[in-house]
Amino acid sequence: MRDLALAIFALLSLVLTVWRWSVAIRFPLHRRTTAPAHLPGLTILKPVKGCGAETRRCLQSWFALRYPGPLQILFGVAEANDPACQVVRDLIGEFPGIDAQLVICNKDMGANGKVSNLRQLEPLIRHPLVMISDADVEVDVDFAAAITPLLANPDVGLVNCFYQMANPGTAAMRWEAVAVNADFWSQVLQARSLGPVRFALGAVMTLPASVLQRIGGFAPLADFLADDYQLGQFVTRAGCRIEFSTEVVHCREMKVNWTDAWKHQLRWARTIRICQPLPYLMSILGNATLWPLLWVAGTNDPLALPFFAAALLFRILSAGHQQKRLTKSNSHWSYWWLPPVKDLLDFLIWAAAFWGNSVDWRGEHYRILSGGKLLKINRSPQPGQTTTT
Repeated sequence: MRDLALAIFALLSLVLTVWRWSVAIRFPLHRRTTAPAHLPGLTILKPVKGCGAETRRCLQSWFALRYPGPLQILFGVAEANDPACQVVRDLIGEFPGIDAQLVICNKDMGANGKVSNLRQLEPLIRHPLVMISDADVEVDVDFAAAITPLLANPDVGLVNCFYQMANPGTAAMRWEAVAVNADFWSQVLQARSLGPVRFALGAVMTLPASVLQRIGGFAPLADFLADDYQLGQFVTRAGCRIEFSTEVVHCREMKVNWTDAWKHQLRWARTIRICQPLPYLMSILGNATLWPLLWVAGTNDPLALPFFAAALLFRILSAGHQQKRLTKSNSHWSYWWLPPVKDLLDFLIWAAAFWGNSVDWRGEHYRILSGGKLLKINRSPQPGQTTTT
């Protein structure tokens, strides 16, 4: 009975991995159509905290946007002495033709510091479309013009886009790059193949200002950790559909070590577990390295070893293919062995997510309460730390 169960789980994990790959290869990443000659006005909200080596490059890409319509960029910083303030001021000086403003958001308007900034930027929005983006996101010049036409459909209440980790400069970041560049976007598309998506992806989210007003603005998100997930929930409850753009943005993060990467992945896992407990519990079934390996280790079945070899090969090749499609690069092939290593680490992360509800985020320590709300445990800011997604 045990041998049969292990064989079934191994086969199921491979089937789920093939399914994920098959839906991913059908999605037209990077495909772009010609933007209209004129588009509605757009306000971009950029909550910023701290300044790293990539901060200026990322923020500058937003000043360089070519958008065929009125454009406003609002940068929200919680403290006037934040080093990001000088970077923003310098860029405003370098691009005098851009309607950009630095806003000191020094009010405490909720446990989620990012949403607190957004709440204080909200009254300054002047245009009918609103784009929210993390500080570590870099875009190309035509990005906004490619996103906003998708909102012309009145049924669409929010547009997502996928993102890649563009600068994995350490071994720990390359582990995370497999999670982001190979697995995450394909898992999202796998979920979409089952039915309408009810969550947003936080790197860049775009929605009509009227929809934002209809859901009560940013105030309902103030105390949630997964503000992007909750925003998607509110938008779909308002009767709107969430759409996915074929655009891909670049996330450029500070260099991190294994401890930082582990905390990041654990925070991500605990957030998903609390927001979607059953899907998170079942997600371990798709681990196409773990289950075939357990079958080999737990049985004398002569089919186990060749099946493990075939599953391992498919996992490596499919992960490499998915990374190439997202990043349009072959640089990851030097680390072809990382996907199965990542799978085994994923099991540890998956299990650890059930042991406790505390997370570290934006230099603070929190406990995640029932429903995904945050309770700040202490305040221990780390100067110079940038916002991570």
